[in-house]
Amino acid sequence: MSQRRIEVTLAGQKIALATSVEHEPLLRAACTLVDEQIQLAINGGNRSIERASMMAALKIAGDLITLKNTAPDTKAQRSSPTVDSEEVALLQSKIQSLENQVDTLLQTLSLPGSPRPIVP
Repeated sequence: MSQRRIEVTLAGQKIALATSVEHEPLLRAACTLVDEQIQLAINGGNRSIERASMMAALKIAGDLITLKNTAPDTKAQRSSPTVDSEEVALLQSKIQSLENQVDTLLQTLSLPGSPRPIVP
């Protein structure tokens, strides 16, 4: 992975960062999000960049925690299969048919040395 330097603007200040080509789009998107949150904090009355940056970090961290807490529920909903009642009925019918066939075979099965069928 080769490193390259990119320049971004955060809170009106240009900053040089090192990143790989593969991670550059993600880093740029993250910088844009952070800059937007800092600008919102500044516009909301935070006069210092340091305080606005801390407020932005807390906002983003809160969003991340909320997302992590809701992610398992979302994954469970996506991965749970939908149940088709007609398909279930068809499968139950096939199972019943197989059980009947097994029962019939067991009734005609004889143990070694025993000429008569086994009757349950």
